[in-house]
Order: sequence, then C-alpha cells, then structure tokens
Amino acid sequence: MIAEVGAVQQTLHPGDVACGVRGDRFDTLLGSCVAVVLTDPRRTVGAMCHIVHATHTPGLQRDSAWGDVALDLMYRLLRARGIEPRLCEAYVYGGGNMFPALFNRGGDVGANNARWTIDALAHDGVRVLHHDLGGTTYRRLRWTVGPDAPQVVAVAV
Repeated sequence: MIAEVGAVQQTLHPGDVACGVRGDRFDTLLGSCVAVVLTDPRRTVGAMCHIVHATHTPGLQRDSAWGDVALDLMYRLLRARGIEPRLCEAYVYGGGNMFPALFNRGGDVGANNARWTIDALAHDGVRVLHHDLGGTTYRRLRWTVGPDAPQVVAVAV
C-alpha cells in the first residue's frame, strides 16, 4: 500500500509507542518482544507499541518498555484522539523463543511476554482479531493505519 502524501513513517524500537492517523506507517522488528497494534473499527486512528518486558522487575526503571506502561500510554494516546481503547481491535505479534536450546518448555521470555499481553488485552476488554506469537524466528512487522491488516514476515537476522 502506498502511504498518503504527508503521512508519517516511524520505526518503533524496543519500548516505543506511537499513535497515528490513516496513512501513517509503523515498522518494527521483533524477537522475544511483543508488538500490539490497536485500531478503531473504522480504521482511521491506530497505535502500536513494542513491549520488551511483560511484568515489572523491582529496581529497574519503569518506562514504556514494560507492558503495562506501554498499554496505558497507547490508551491515553487513543483517548486523546477521541478513540475508546476497549472499542478498538487488536493485532498481536512476536513473543518468539530466541534461545530454544535454553528454553524448550515455554518458560522463555517471549512466551511470558505473549501470554501476559493476550491476558492484559482480554482484561481490558480489547478484542484480538489476529495474533502470530511464539516460534523461533524474528518477525518484521509493518502496518499502515487504514483498512488493511498489519503485514508480518519471518526474517533471518
């Protein structure tokens, strides 16, 4: 899809959160991290975050790398644009096991991130339309705010 003239293109790095309008494009690369895409049903406004840690570890700085902070920030950004987050539709990607030789029974960081994110969205009343979670590959995620679903492809790094 071709972005509209003047559209914003942003690459999200670990811990980033972005919100935009139709035509804006967001990209990110995921391993064990999880990305959440939220969009209103009309697909006029959308947000994306790149979650690094599912739950807070005492002693570490709290910022949008933590799942609860990232989701709260996304919700605030959407509300500032007149969109109620619980009425949004979600797509969730990532949560890979990047060290399968060490974690072969689901106790890996990626599985924990994926499980926490799906549970948090359900708790918040946000419907997940699609998810692509787990596995052992990196994923490149690209999404242009609008009617099309996000594009995700496995990549070798």
